[in-house]
Amino acid sequence: MGEMMEDRINMSHGAGGITTAALIDEVFKEAFGNEYLNTMADSTVVPGADRIAVTTDSFVIRPLFYKGGDIGRLAVCGTVNDLLMSGAKPLYITAGYILEEGMDISDLKRVTASMADAAAEAGVQIVAGDTKVVPPSDREDPGVIINTAGVGSVREGISIGPENIKPGDSVILSGDLGDHHAAILGARMGIANEISSDTAPLCEMIDRLMNSGITVHAMRDVTRGGLATVLNEMSDRAGLHIRIEETQIPVDPGVREFAGLLGLDPLYMGNEGKCVIILPAEAALRALEIIRGSRYGERAALIGSVTEDGAGVTVRTAIGGLRSVGPLAGEGLPRIC
Repeated sequence: MGEMMEDRINMSHGAGGITTAALIDEVFKEAFGNEYLNTMADSTVVPGADRIAVTTDSFVIRPLFYKGGDIGRLAVCGTVNDLLMSGAKPLYITAGYILEEGMDISDLKRVTASMADAAAEAGVQIVAGDTKVVPPSDREDPGVIINTAGVGSVREGISIGPENIKPGDSVILSGDLGDHHAAILGARMGIANEISSDTAPLCEMIDRLMNSGITVHAMRDVTRGGLATVLNEMSDRAGLHIRIEETQIPVDPGVREFAGLLGLDPLYMGNEGKCVIILPAEAALRALEIIRGSRYGERAALIGSVTEDGAGVTVRTAIGGLRSVGPLAGEGLPRIC
């Protein structure tokens, strides 16, 4: 190769010459190598499908490493979960790395290895990528931004979206709210706790549900803006009201205590391994059993239903009252992805 790897990223790593080639060979090909990526062409040709789902996302999270995950695992899980929510089987991911000059290459290797592990868990291949280097920011810990695109095949006859929601449908949440938000905010603020992020690919759960024969009307992953925002978006699209039960919403006691300390509402806290599923009421208990029997779904709960009262979301409180909950207003700190 003729070029020794250095310990930190510098501008020559983004110049397209032999230093760039060394970085690609020793970091990205080492972690992601497969028959498509290894062509190293301007584009790669992969097996396709008649119906495909396509998504794109960018990941800017700080810190890069946190309890329960890191930016590499997050990039894969966030991309895969977006594909799953349309009923697609995730197949391929592209990864664009924007590296800050001065980033420790050992950190880059750690991020990339984690991304490769998450891709293997999710059953997807990283088939194309790009690397650019930018001057350092004012931060003392130069890092990386990752942009992804994801492609998946959509099963024949599948149509999933809020427009399919019907009055009487049930609402299932796949697990505890707020873990990721609390883990990131705790790390940023230096608050010692045992909370781990829920960063996870939901492939097994959704695959088992889609193969069960149960009709699913709509799904969304519960990320930025939290459950309240996601449900409001679904309600607006469907033109139907969603009512949820406060006592049925799962929240880890440590997260609930953390949220109470900082005045946060778990309904608006972000997650990276949870989804909400809306489906016919007669299938709800069977679906709940399937989800609870899947990895990352053990804490799933039936949390509400759909009515004909017009768009909006209400919560029945623990004392029996009703309160309206709208979407998140303003910035939901911290930036969680």
